[in-house]
Amino acid sequence: MIYFGDDIMKNLTLNQIINADFKVSTHSPVLRPFDGSVVVADPSLLTPENSHDNKWHMFCHTNLGVYQFISDDGIKFKRVQKVVPRAMRPNINRIDGRYYMFYERTRSLAANALNVVNAVPWKSEIYVTESDDLFHWSKPQPVITNTREYEKSDRGMSISNPYLLQENGINRLYYSCGLTYIEDCRFCEPTYISYAESDKLTTNYVSAKTPLISPDKNDPFLNLCSGCLKVYKLKDGYIGIQNGIYEKDGKSHSSIILLTSPDGLEFKFEKVLVDPMVVNGKNWMKQFVYASHLVKHGNTLRLYFNARDTSNIIFGRECIGFAEAKI
Repeated sequence: MIYFGDDIMKNLTLNQIINADFKVSTHSPVLRPFDGSVVVADPSLLTPENSHDNKWHMFCHTNLGVYQFISDDGIKFKRVQKVVPRAMRPNINRIDGRYYMFYERTRSLAANALNVVNAVPWKSEIYVTESDDLFHWSKPQPVITNTREYEKSDRGMSISNPYLLQENGINRLYYSCGLTYIEDCRFCEPTYISYAESDKLTTNYVSAKTPLISPDKNDPFLNLCSGCLKVYKLKDGYIGIQNGIYEKDGKSHSSIILLTSPDGLEFKFEKVLVDPMVVNGKNWMKQFVYASHLVKHGNTLRLYFNARDTSNIIFGRECIGFAEAKI
């Protein structure tokens, strides 16, 4: 029997998610940058219901790689280890009792830094590493590499933000791709959202011929670029949780929005879940809320996300917190 981490979401309905009232927890942020990094970002979690030791496990990245944290309550996290270097934007899954972490594999830290000043092109692809115990991990292997022109830009080639959805014997990996330079941030964000499918879990993925989501100058929440997308199968449809990048009043921003879909491929906007411009008094998330992971624990939904206080590339810091809703 396949045990897939987000399968517990399938007992929920679209209306339950649409009507859920998410509030940013007063416990946030739960993680701040450490060891000289200026960011800690892109959380992916296992709840006690889908981990072998009944603990919370969070995987996230800094400038130095992907790290693993453990917690009894999903609030106070203790660092376990660096899982893999040259890595960003993890997606952790438990399937048939084995753990699979998909992630964006980058070039070296030095090359990444040089890309910020456009001295070398960016290059990243989707890799996977596996484990039986969340401590010993296999040698990473490539999963999605560059096969489509839309994954490239004048800044390089980017395939990032993997998120796995399994259904009817098909593995679908949603991912972000392309690079759009954000002027006030002075770094790039993903231009498009696409997907690849395979009947194998870690190999033979074929990417869609065209992107699933593209930036739209008339869309108030992705008029610059598309950010990333996480998709969940519910009892009566699908939801997508996206953080597009947009310009408003001369500044770039990112909000977390809720989308609904009949098939996981065509989406429509429903509402904003977390908007930094209407969350007063929370300076750590003053300008951006980014990539998120929605989990269910008991009768509570938690939406973990990372946020940034300012677009300033020197002074900006990214932390991880969460919003919560009862169902």
